[in-house]
Amino acid sequence: MQAAHKAGFVNIFGPPNAGKSTLLNALLGEQLVITSPKVQTTRHRILGILTEPAYQVVFSDTPGIIEPKYKLHQRMMQQVKNALEDGDVALLVHDITEPLEQLEIAAGMLKLKVPTMLLLNKADLLKDKKEIDENIRPFAEKFPAWKILHVSAKTKSNIDKILPFILEHLPEAPPYYPEDSMSDRPVRFFVSELIREEIYNLFHEEIPYHAAVIIQSFEEKETLDVIKAEIVVSRETQKGIIVGKGGSMIKQLGINSRKKIEEFLQRKVHLELFVKVRPKWRDNDTYLREYGYNG
Repeated sequence: MQAAHKAGFVNIFGPPNAGKSTLLNALLGEQLVITSPKVQTTRHRILGILTEPAYQVVFSDTPGIIEPKYKLHQRMMQQVKNALEDGDVALLVHDITEPLEQLEIAAGMLKLKVPTMLLLNKADLLKDKKEIDENIRPFAEKFPAWKILHVSAKTKSNIDKILPFILEHLPEAPPYYPEDSMSDRPVRFFVSELIREEIYNLFHEEIPYHAAVIIQSFEEKETLDVIKAEIVVSRETQKGIIVGKGGSMIKQLGINSRKKIEEFLQRKVHLELFVKVRPKWRDNDTYLREYGYNG
């Protein structure tokens, strides 16, 4: 007798820079979501869909849990709260080298009521099993009800032990999405995210946190895609940094972004980038809605 098909929603939570997006990419076997060593890279809740004949797992990568300072942050945290309402399983990701107190704050905000696996990530940074065991002990004592696993999303160590836990707790259900779906987001969204990833890679300090990327037009032609994107920043000085002397920085940003987008789309791309200054956009409801931060 054939086993019943399983399907459900798995939410990935954790503090900023714990490695949630890298973990999702490792679980999917695809570079779906952008990653960066800088905190607050993920601003949206992004679904990643893993489909096999016997199951469909709908992963949800959520923004890092922070105390909101701007309306943008409030909308990011609202997406975390939304995710709490529809999950069957929770994966809570924490940097194994960071103190327990940071996780306690996140766990207190979440109040998880579903089967939870605590993934102590970045275990590759520790030198041996003895050090790993010592770091795990306080977490195991504090959260005895959770399944705890040390992993490295970067090297994929122990990643294969996550899926069996998920499938054990998923309900019997038909697939929620067509089998060829990788995400619920449109292509335009991922293109804008790839440009934003390169902003994180090329620019330092405050620039990435003040920048938003909006795709103004996306024209699919016979031989290539023509994409026009607008980079929004808060101040004229930030625009000057992104443009660079003689346009050097925006040219490099365009080259790097185009390569990433072509890899993602598997097509040739003509990319045009523009920079617009919109003061205090992160605290403006109208701009936030326009840029897709709907909370």
